[in-house]
Amino acid sequence: MGRVAVAVIVSLWVVPVSILVNRVVPEPYMDEIFHIPQAQQYCRGNFRSWDPMITTPPGLYYLSLAYVGILYPGMIFTRAIASFPDICSPEILRSVNGVLAVICSVLVYEIMTLLRPGVNDRNATACAVVLASYPLQWFFTFLYYTDAASLTLVLATYLACLKKRYWISALMGALSVIVRQTNIVWMLFAACTGIIDITLLSGKCRVKVADIDGPINVSSQLIRKNSNISSNLRRRKNNGAVDTGENVGPTANIFSSEMPGLLDEIKAILSTSWHMKWEILVHFVPFLMILMAFIAFIRWNGSIVLGAKDAHTVSPHFAQVMYFGLVSTLAMAPVHFSWGQAARIFRSLWRNKPLSFLQVLIAICAGFLSVHFFSIAHPYLLADNRHYPFYLWRKVINAHWSMRYLLVPLYAYSWLSIFSVLGRFQKRIWIVAYFLATAAILVPAPLIEFRYYTVPFYLLMLHSNVTDSRSWFLMGFLYVMTNIFTMSMFLFRPFQWNHEPGIQRFIW
Repeated sequence: MGRVAVAVIVSLWVVPVSILVNRVVPEPYMDEIFHIPQAQQYCRGNFRSWDPMITTPPGLYYLSLAYVGILYPGMIFTRAIASFPDICSPEILRSVNGVLAVICSVLVYEIMTLLRPGVNDRNATACAVVLASYPLQWFFTFLYYTDAASLTLVLATYLACLKKRYWISALMGALSVIVRQTNIVWMLFAACTGIIDITLLSGKCRVKVADIDGPINVSSQLIRKNSNISSNLRRRKNNGAVDTGENVGPTANIFSSEMPGLLDEIKAILSTSWHMKWEILVHFVPFLMILMAFIAFIRWNGSIVLGAKDAHTVSPHFAQVMYFGLVSTLAMAPVHFSWGQAARIFRSLWRNKPLSFLQVLIAICAGFLSVHFFSIAHPYLLADNRHYPFYLWRKVINAHWSMRYLLVPLYAYSWLSIFSVLGRFQKRIWIVAYFLATAAILVPAPLIEFRYYTVPFYLLMLHSNVTDSRSWFLMGFLYVMTNIFTMSMFLFRPFQWNHEPGIQRFIW
């Protein structure tokens, strides 16, 4: 078990499904009609050619060039091709994402074992395989889209930062931005995570040093206290129960008043950062340089989007955050939609009333305002019946004028559950940083695209510390059934438009 097992298991479905997709859909489809010809131009050495309909940077095409460059000698030796441009067929270009999907699953395994040192290889392998089958990421593994490369590089950025290899993390972050420009947010999130870890860990060390340097009489008091604890433990042991005194997680529930306050964490980080300013600057100056270069690019380009700017204008789409919360909790339904989780949230709210109820009221009011004033129906959403969000919008969200408001309590519960799960294991400042990064990605996007939810969903899963085997099994079963349905619809239920020639297929 371990990295090799994860790579082998994921490869066992990547290879046959890729062959099936290429056999049934050999020609470029949907966004591939832009990406594949552009990559083929690069294979011909024509780096000045650019399709104005492409909205993302050329990072995927550079990765593809490196990939086909590795394959080229072998294919020339076997006489499978006559020249370098011949290797850039749709099948070969799609296989780039298949390789990246395997690498991505290994990165998930590495992050999971790093965040949960106590997890065994078997459980970590199973969790990584389940996450690799997440429907949004799984589906686009078999098409030439930017999703696989984007997620892989973001996770590589995050993993390097967790390992305190900050310059490598910045390099991976720069590559992720070249693949998809909005990844600048996740690069900065990784840097924030690194700063949080450095400063709060340093603060803990100082507390320990202060305790050691304390007066001698404190030690004698501790000895007397420990003897009292030992006698209490002996009495509890006689009663048949043992209190180990171990703390399961680094923090309490997010609704708990006993948990250190957010302002206290911010104060500790700022105070420690000032004392460690030169060390932090040395570690994180590459992130700052990339951010400055990115700002200069936006100023030069006039927008964060490269092409089709009119269709991708930045818009205040706050309802998108609501949709993400619901979609993510549904994808983790065994964790979030259970009686135990609902009871846990209610107990936390009740224990901290009336403040907690005021917070819930504010969240629900914000939800109503978001769906009323900041719910955008993009023309692509209304016109393109090849995408599943088209049907969700028509049949669910917009089925009746009241439906979008009736869903608000469900949106609120979804985010309360997310905060509840994260709050048991993460610091409040980390949760706030995660929420702000997610909002920064989703709010400016006018189009409802579930693909935009992939990176924040993976980070949510990795940090939720789900240890229940039953929940992982149910999620894996849910993902496999969804993948079978969506791929079957894509391959075997084509249809045609009256106003446009060609075969159309259902897609996420």
